[in-house]
Amino acid sequence: MPFDESDEELAVDPETDLAGLPGPQSGDKRHSSSRQQPKQSRKKKGKMQQSVDETFLNMASVMTERFGLGDSNNGDSFEDLSFWWVFFGMFYQLLKKRQRTIRYNSILTADDRVTEFLHGHWERIFNRTRMTRDCFVQLSSIMEQIGRLTPSRAVSVEEQLMIFLFVVGHGASNRDAQETWQRSGSTISKYFGIVLEAIFNMSGEYIRPPDMNNVHHTIRYSNRFFPYFQGCVGAIDGTHVSACVGGARADKFRGRKGDTTWNVLAACDFDLKFMYMLSGWEGSAHDARVLEYAISEPQNGFPFPPPGKYYLVDSGYANRGCFLAPYRGTNYHLRDRRRLGGDRKKEQFNYRHASLRNAIERTFGIWKRRFPILRSMHQFPLDKQAMIPVACAVLHNFIRMDPASVAQDHVSGDEDDDDASSEDDSVDADPDGVDVGESSSHLNIPQDMDMGAFRDYVTNCIHEGSSG
Repeated sequence: MPFDESDEELAVDPETDLAGLPGPQSGDKRHSSSRQQPKQSRKKKGKMQQSVDETFLNMASVMTERFGLGDSNNGDSFEDLSFWWVFFGMFYQLLKKRQRTIRYNSILTADDRVTEFLHGHWERIFNRTRMTRDCFVQLSSIMEQIGRLTPSRAVSVEEQLMIFLFVVGHGASNRDAQETWQRSGSTISKYFGIVLEAIFNMSGEYIRPPDMNNVHHTIRYSNRFFPYFQGCVGAIDGTHVSACVGGARADKFRGRKGDTTWNVLAACDFDLKFMYMLSGWEGSAHDARVLEYAISEPQNGFPFPPPGKYYLVDSGYANRGCFLAPYRGTNYHLRDRRRLGGDRKKEQFNYRHASLRNAIERTFGIWKRRFPILRSMHQFPLDKQAMIPVACAVLHNFIRMDPASVAQDHVSGDEDDDDASSEDDSVDADPDGVDVGESSSHLNIPQDMDMGAFRDYVTNCIHEGSSG
């Protein structure tokens, strides 16, 4: 369907007719009787049809008399007669068409709604776009200045961005967006795709690692993590995002819970911002396979840490290279340590490892709660579905750069999510934690030591520090 920026979608109005014959009015008493209405409606319809038929016959008669059509003495061919009768038939159908009216006739136009949100109460625009007013204005200004978005004759950059944020921030359907913004379905779909591609292309600017040579303050000022994990630059894990796939392809996207999903690999820092994301793998793929693909293909742009640095991963990944995994078959959480026995040294390591790695679970929780479309995907093409998680990650990082939006996350409850709480018992103080001070030796990975030996070395240091 070609795009019409006037958005004047048409619908049949049974009340009026091009032949000048009005339909029954709402105040007509004949509508009060359900028994008499069918006969009167049929009678009225018969009169209307009779009028159209008479008009058609009168025109045919005039054309025949004036131009001599159908007169064998004039030598009219059969083809000429056929052309004129086809013309009359088409005109006859046009006479039977009803008058059309504009579908989207709300008093508030789309521009009025954008102005209302930008100049209204701060909480209204936050609820609509999932960011503060200043953050939204800054984002729209940046995207227009760098040429990612350009205003059209009828749709401004602010409205384009609000349409996209409304869909991803509320999981709204195309019909919901049509009614909210008084735009046609083709307009909503067009600008959603334009903004999606624009934000996706900004991933290289906003999804990138921080300075990996510095020790993050979360580790530096914690006696549970420093100096044992001072070489850690972030955490890596996979998460499942809803996918809308049907037919024979659905089996590839079906995960462990039976739902069709995308397997998205992500790395985050301890400011709860994404530093890498890879989307596009089916939900049936194993997390380790997705990570192997990410680090083996240079075009994927995986941010390898400098020598002596590493990422924290869960037990589903191999403990090798620049990935530090916990001990398998050993308890993770404080409640398990108090209830069950086992190797105390490995339990101490796993507990602190899980407490620090929980940053990725919290990041996923905030990200999914802020953008409900990640939990309930709509029927977009597969390439668009794969782009949506990355675009939402870009928006997540941009919002995390705004202190007011971060503070509002705490108020609205976006910081507290089941995905995070299910993996985190680290809010309790570690009874084995001690103040190591600045005299402790730095625990970076020696170049001649593999990750397995380094994990054992860190485990021994934690045990000695807690028992000493």
